[in-house]
Order: sequence, then C-alpha cells, then structure tokens
Amino acid sequence: MSHVSDDYIVQPVMKALNVLDYVISQGRDVTLTETVQELKLPKTTAFRYLQTLSAAAYLDYDAHRDRYSAGPRFRALASADRAFQGLRETAQPEMHQLLQTFRETVNLAILSDGMVVYLDILDPGRSGRGQARVGHRHFVHSTSLGKAIVAFLPEGEHGLAVDPNLPARTINTLTDAQSFRRQVADVRTRGYAIENGENEDGMMCIGVPILDRAGYPVAAISLCAPQTRTLAGRAGEAVTALKAAAMRIGTGLQPAPGTAVAA
Repeated sequence: MSHVSDDYIVQPVMKALNVLDYVISQGRDVTLTETVQELKLPKTTAFRYLQTLSAAAYLDYDAHRDRYSAGPRFRALASADRAFQGLRETAQPEMHQLLQTFRETVNLAILSDGMVVYLDILDPGRSGRGQARVGHRHFVHSTSLGKAIVAFLPEGEHGLAVDPNLPARTINTLTDAQSFRRQVADVRTRGYAIENGENEDGMMCIGVPILDRAGYPVAAISLCAPQTRTLAGRAGEAVTALKAAAMRIGTGLQPAPGTAVAA
C-alpha cells in the first residue's frame, strides 16, 4: 500500500491511470460508456483520458468499433518488466554467491538508450561502497558493465550504444573514441572489462557480459570495491567467478518469444 502524501498526488494523472487500469484489467475491448459507468467519470473527461492514453500508445483505439484495449506501449512495458524480473530472479543466487565469496558489491545492469541501468545491487555493508543505486543510469564508456556489454554487441550496434561525446566522469575516464574502441576490442578478446576510477574516484570494478542462448549481451554483472582493498589482488579469481556466474545466468534465462535456440 502506498504511503505517498495526498499533497503530492496529481489528481488528473491518478484518474488517467485509473482509466488505464480499468481497460487493461478487463481482458477485452472496452467502450467509453462502460468506462464512464464503472469509474463514475463525466463522459467528456473519460473520453479525453481514453484518447490521450491511445495517443500515447498505452491503449489501442478501434475507431470502427469505438472500443479501447491494451496498446503496444503498455504491452512492451509489461513484456520488458517480465524479462527484467526473470533476469533478476535468475541472477540473484549467483550474485549472492559472489557476495559471499568476495564480500564486495555485486552489480547487475542492462543497456538502455545508450546508458547502463542498474537492475540490482548487493552490498556487503562494508565501508567504501560505490554511489550507484538500483535504477541509476551511468555512461557506458566509464563503467566495466557498459564496456562488457558493448564489446559483445554486433558490430553495427556499437555506435548506437555509446554516447559519441564520451563525457568525463573522473580524471581517469577514457574520452578518446579511438582509444575506447581499442579497449572494447581487448574486452571482447579476454571476455571481461576493468574500470579503475573511471566512473567514480577510488573505485575499481570488474565486469563480464551475460550472454543469452543466441550469444547476445543482454546484461552484465560486476564486482566493485575501493581501490585500496584487495580486489585487484584477486582479479584473476574474480574474473573466473564472474564468467562462471554469467554463463550460468545466461543459460538459465528463458528465450524471448519466437526466438529459435540452437541445440
């Protein structure tokens, strides 16, 4: 149950969401009249909400039948949420094992709109934790997670996945495009990426890609620790553990609907 104060609620937005919830929950096409009767809204108000939600593709409007149903944007969000939840659930046991073994922060992230988005973070509760939080968006080129994902993208997708300006996060961030391309090529060869104070001063991270059954990098997993601690001395052990964990996660993921999986 939400504990948000009524003072912060935008009532028209809430009413529009109630309309969306009503249409989706019916599991069938819905008319304006049904929406008005069920939600006790003025007809003009309900019509405006329905049309706005349709214009934003959260609903589909069949003008010939004058009925509303779930739209492509809503279905895409629902599908993405199921996929992300499946990824988190599959990754959780592996992340807990990494946390137990290394006692350092474990991150799970995906690539979205040219940024790394953190889906899950396990924190050992030690001092020196990084600043990233679930939902935060960081640059691809400054994170081991981003480098690990981009390195395994098909060649034609590299440019679309990275901010062409390569902004600096710290004094150590690699901002030269040619040097970054060479680094990405090295990451693909060795199968893991290292970030040394490039995204956050004083932090070191080792990241590896999570490949689905078709070999596509759907996510990445990393271990992060302050540079003053022992992760650098256990880099080989960490890489081996991360690669094994990523392989098990990738194997455990359900293929996307309609995706052919090689035997």
